[in-house]
Amino acid sequence: MPTPEYFIGLLSGTSIDGIDCVLVDFSQTPPHLVATHSHSVPASLRQNLLLLCQDQSISLRLLGETDIALGRLFAEAVNTLLAKSELKPADIIAIGSHGQTIQHHPQGSHQFTMQIGDPNTISAMTGITTIADFRRKDMAAGGQGAPLTPLFHQGYFGTGTARRAVLNIGGIANISLLSVDAESPLIGFDTGPGNVLMDSWINLKSGLPFDRSGAWAQSGTVDSTLLERLMSEDFFTLPAPKSTGRELFNLPWLIGKLIELEPIADADVQATLLEFTAQTIAQSTNWRSRKIEELIVCGGGAYNTALLQRLRALMAPVRVISSDEAGLAPDWVEGVAFAWMARKTWLGEAIDCRSVTGARHPCILGGIYRSEADGKRQGSWSLSNRE
Repeated sequence: MPTPEYFIGLLSGTSIDGIDCVLVDFSQTPPHLVATHSHSVPASLRQNLLLLCQDQSISLRLLGETDIALGRLFAEAVNTLLAKSELKPADIIAIGSHGQTIQHHPQGSHQFTMQIGDPNTISAMTGITTIADFRRKDMAAGGQGAPLTPLFHQGYFGTGTARRAVLNIGGIANISLLSVDAESPLIGFDTGPGNVLMDSWINLKSGLPFDRSGAWAQSGTVDSTLLERLMSEDFFTLPAPKSTGRELFNLPWLIGKLIELEPIADADVQATLLEFTAQTIAQSTNWRSRKIEELIVCGGGAYNTALLQRLRALMAPVRVISSDEAGLAPDWVEGVAFAWMARKTWLGEAIDCRSVTGARHPCILGGIYRSEADGKRQGSWSLSNRE
């Protein structure tokens, strides 16, 4: 048996519905998912995160305090995972923490992206070296900073023969059109809303966090006029690479579309939002006539059976399956991806996102926040080392 090579992947997605924490062993191929943990986000912290996402005047104190509070919560998630796994901090090489995106602006004269969840706090509270801030190096190299996971999707789900795509349906949905040969390189980009509008609408109208299995959407009827207005958003005509987030697709954006129309029943709005998500995803899988045979779905949206049924109808004869059938449960694909990215950074290996984000060259992503224990293992630096 090879010596385990443990990394932890840690993230909170656009939906801000919980922290995903995974323990992965990279001493074998494919990497082995050893343990998982989902950590709840307190309502007060989630509300502060949503305020920071809304791109309006906020205090620097709120930003700073939320950064630390989220870092502490991430550390709690890791420590809980370690306790469940009966492992010690010394058993883990590093944590790959994506953090929580609060702003993502890939366009303009000063493009930027911001993820919070202080990695210094995570490292201090867990005793484990933490690797974080993966997106800004890609932006510095001219990329969109998102999506970053298609390289992992290629390595884990690519077969070399079957024409596959991987669809992650979080708050925002993104697609990875996997490469099978030199003439069809890996392509990845955000397709638009995943769960974010459906979740926001049902929360506004019913106080529920999400539409379980899409049942409420199925009770309504698609409003063609609303659907046309939603589909007219300029984002959908942009060429790849492209990325987006809550800065564009949010509840005020939806309400702005609704006030232009005659009143629509609440369930019909939900049905239209599901159709909107399904159609924008289906259109993206035919990018530059890249025909696919199989669509592998991960993320929370993989459990929306109504959405998957609609995708199957729109995309026939493409086979639409859960990532479970391809070897990795939908909840944990992105967490494993960030553990994989942390390992790449730890080894000093660049990730080539040129065909995905538009970066000018491959980059070593992320910053390393070493724990004191790791510093002792690496050996201390002193002036004598220069002699």
